Amino acid sequence: MTGSARVYWDDAMVGYDFGPSHPMNPVRLDLTMRLARALGILDDIELIAPCPATTAELLRVHTAEFLSAVQQCSAIDSEGDLAHGIGTPDVPTFSDMHTVTSLIAGATLGAANAVWSGDVSHAFSPAGGLHHAMPDAAAGFCVYNDVAVAIAGLLDAGAERVAYVDVDVHHGDGVEAVFWDDPRVMTISIHEDPRTLYPGTGRAREVGGPAAEGGAVNVALPAETDDDGWLRAIHSVVPQLLEAFAPQIIVTQHGCDTHRLDPLAHLALSIDGQRMAAEALHRWAHEFAEDRWVATGGGGYAIVDVVPRIWSLVMAELAGNPIPAQTPVPEEWRRYVQQLTGVRAPELMTDGATPVVSDWSSGYHPEDPLDQAILATRRAVFPHHGLDPDRD
Repeated sequence: MTGSARVYWDDAMVGYDFGPSHPMNPVRLDLTMRLARALGILDDIELIAPCPATTAELLRVHTAEFLSAVQQCSAIDSEGDLAHGIGTPDVPTFSDMHTVTSLIAGATLGAANAVWSGDVSHAFSPAGGLHHAMPDAAAGFCVYNDVAVAIAGLLDAGAERVAYVDVDVHHGDGVEAVFWDDPRVMTISIHEDPRTLYPGTGRAREVGGPAAEGGAVNVALPAETDDDGWLRAIHSVVPQLLEAFAPQIIVTQHGCDTHRLDPLAHLALSIDGQRMAAEALHRWAHEFAEDRWVATGGGGYAIVDVVPRIWSLVMAELAGNPIPAQTPVPEEWRRYVQQLTGVRAPELMTDGATPVVSDWSSGYHPEDPLDQAILATRRAVFPHHGLDPDRD
């Protein structure tokens, strides 16, 4: 697959920094962009410096009171605003919070506008994917919900059907909440079971509001789910719903905290499984979404071994020039990592795994907790779209 692609990036985005003890270390963004350059991926992609989202654009999703709270909490000596989720262990205050987060929201919105207008086929916002932020509160390391701002912008621009697919290990609750009762948006989240992971939402029975039943799709996976199970869940739910919904554009969130090395969650994926998901989402954008694909980053807290490799692979996929699994990690990047972090960087763009892709056509295994989870989602959602949940 080929097609023009853009990455929306500004070095100022590393200023999204909650402090040295916070899991969301912005060095993961620096390492990602440096690895993409070292691999030559950015030779095939147009790099665009984004404009910050305006107040009017942020108000498509967030309340005026919340914007005011973020602006006030952007001072160096701010104590936060707990009523709006700011100043908590998850979302500490930091200088220029409003400025940096507006820039991230502007990057994802710019990516969406470029794809919708036809300037490019695909676009990526690596600092984006802040999917937990709510209209009136920050949450889960997220201040402004850039994904929701971008989707709202697409709707204002005339989009009638937008599909959002979130493969982060955590439920994409903020995006879902914004569009809960909007039949123009389908949100699909594949995540760890809320009984074992933040934010405690995203059960199969959560299917959308009265005006949009079946528009919220949640696949809650058992802890320790591996590549094969995760890919089976995705392939047993996502393409069927995308075909039925026929989106005009697909927006994806590529949180890579599903990896087995991630310190904050309990799934057991490899780089290779995550790569295969990006490949499938790219293919489905072409098959079901008029070739339009907007991708974002998201979670991911194994900041050396996982995040830079996965998001570099996503960028290469966007550009239509996938990186072969056995590609060596450039030595110049490995030296930089060693000097910066003291950590020995991986040597290859693979974990050496060989995931097997299956879907519902291979049969249902009633004693398997994974298949129970998949079937629960299919039975909750598929009938709303005229699909048989028990057959592929």
